[in-house]
Amino acid sequence: MSDRPSLTYADAGVDIDAGNRLVDTIRGPVEATRRPEVIGGLGGFGGLFEIPVDRYRRPVLVSGTDGVGTKLRLAIDHARFDGIGIDLVAMCVNDVLVAGAEPLFFLDYYATAHLDADVAGPVIASIAEGCRQAGAALIGGETAEMPGMYGAGDFDLAGFTVGVVEYDDRIDGSAIDENDVVLGLASSGPHSNGYSLVRRIIEASNADLAAPLGDGRTLLDALMAPTRIYVAAVRELLGKATVHGMAHVTGGGLAENLARVVPADKTVTIERSAWQRPAVFDWLAEAGNVAADEMARTFNNGIGYCIVLPADEVDTARVVLEGAGETVFEIGRVHARDHDEPAVRIV
Repeated sequence: MSDRPSLTYADAGVDIDAGNRLVDTIRGPVEATRRPEVIGGLGGFGGLFEIPVDRYRRPVLVSGTDGVGTKLRLAIDHARFDGIGIDLVAMCVNDVLVAGAEPLFFLDYYATAHLDADVAGPVIASIAEGCRQAGAALIGGETAEMPGMYGAGDFDLAGFTVGVVEYDDRIDGSAIDENDVVLGLASSGPHSNGYSLVRRIIEASNADLAAPLGDGRTLLDALMAPTRIYVAAVRELLGKATVHGMAHVTGGGLAENLARVVPADKTVTIERSAWQRPAVFDWLAEAGNVAADEMARTFNNGIGYCIVLPADEVDTARVVLEGAGETVFEIGRVHARDHDEPAVRIV
């Protein structure tokens, strides 16, 4: 028999007991997201969810996956763990919402070098909070402890969601018509896009993240504000107005994301003066000396979600959306498109 000491998984840096304790810690927040369609509980090999076919004639499943990008670096560096999970959920559920889908369930992937319950617990609790806001059940996930793959204190996140929409009610932008109006819903900040540039600006300007921004928040608070989840408000609207198209404003900014749903024979003119750009974007532009065009294609500049609908339904939509807590701007209109015009232009 060898004289060498017997090695364990813990010796290699993986603490199975810590993972089990984490499951117990997050059980309450996860259970709070439960929907009637969920079968079983936390800890199975797969999450079970019964498709609510009784509510649909021809159900179409809509799936989405995303992360939170390098905003995660700021969260780790400044121990801001109680909102980053909302970002993760938002980036996924807002995407499937564009098709008119109701998010049904969500799964997360959390990977780290060494599992720290004081970090993982708040992160996963914030994922559960994002699911609660979206009305989606958090039915499973994976916590991976991988020493040697990540630096000390680092972790990464990925999220996955599935929604459902009636085949005849799906929204793809094909119904967008001349004289339709574009409504913009206010963002909570940069959301989860452009943070490699954000971090570069912070470094280059030697920014004081504790400095007041002028809107009642510190710079760090404004940069770490969780991505807004638009599901509840938009789902309320879909039953009360005719929506022709929607866009989630992420990487590429307002013009590039709205262009993804505009028909080839239409163009949208966005009036930049229709809303006031929040202070955090003014700071980024000034501190980084970022050109207007670069700001427009990197950040949402204050508009996180767009809805295109007939002009005679704008008042109804505004009442519904504002009643659901959204700040609404009438930002553009649809026109016939000449062959040399872009799909979206900001003037």
